[in-house]
Amino acid sequence: MPFSFVYWADLRYPEPLAGDLNREPYSLDPGTGPFPSPAGDPAQAEPTLTDRIYRGLSHLEEATGLTPVDDLILEYRLDDLWGYYEDAAFRDAARARLREALAEAADRAVLIAAHSMGGLIAYDVLRAAEADGTPLPRCTLVTLGSPLGLAELKLKLAAEHGDLCVPDAVTAWTNLMDRQDIATVGDDLAAIYPPNAAGVRIRDVPVINAYRRPDGTENRHKSYGYLRTPEFSKAVAAFLAAEA
Repeated sequence: MPFSFVYWADLRYPEPLAGDLNREPYSLDPGTGPFPSPAGDPAQAEPTLTDRIYRGLSHLEEATGLTPVDDLILEYRLDDLWGYYEDAAFRDAARARLREALAEAADRAVLIAAHSMGGLIAYDVLRAAEADGTPLPRCTLVTLGSPLGLAELKLKLAAEHGDLCVPDAVTAWTNLMDRQDIATVGDDLAAIYPPNAAGVRIRDVPVINAYRRPDGTENRHKSYGYLRTPEFSKAVAAFLAAEA
């Protein structure tokens, strides 16, 4: 099956990190057996205290249009998102790359695996294509560590695309989130984005991102950890089985 890697980091960072400067390299996990899952630890699937606090704050932010909490999260913890909205040239170029990849697959079914800001780019591209009538493939969307629940992003998305909802081209949407990942704080996405006209709903799936830096500290937002979860493997397997 064809595979395309839609890369945007070089648009923001012209020079890749040298090996010694990369504090979070990919390396094989030394363990054996499957990676951990909330299926074996139900407490990991429950909303955290941070989730509950942020939900209240985010409702105030949306009501007032003032987003000081999100400003701090974006600028200091998710600075690529900050750059996405501050740099129009970068934003347009990142979207263009995904549009081109989807145009090449317009007559096929595709799975879009989108980590972090990739989910925002995917949502923007799918909704914009929907508005201007651009042909799209049938899209199975898997978001990993998605920030689409942050109040500031919801306000910006609604301003650009209108009412929030599952894009029409999406035939299935699985949202994988680690409850300890700051990007996924707040309401689950299914509570924010209503079904599309075909009745497709978001399926929120808690996972455990087990990535560890070389010094042993965790990063619950890291793409490597999300891609190694059993739940991601199941989502990909389900797509492949449906298209076999």
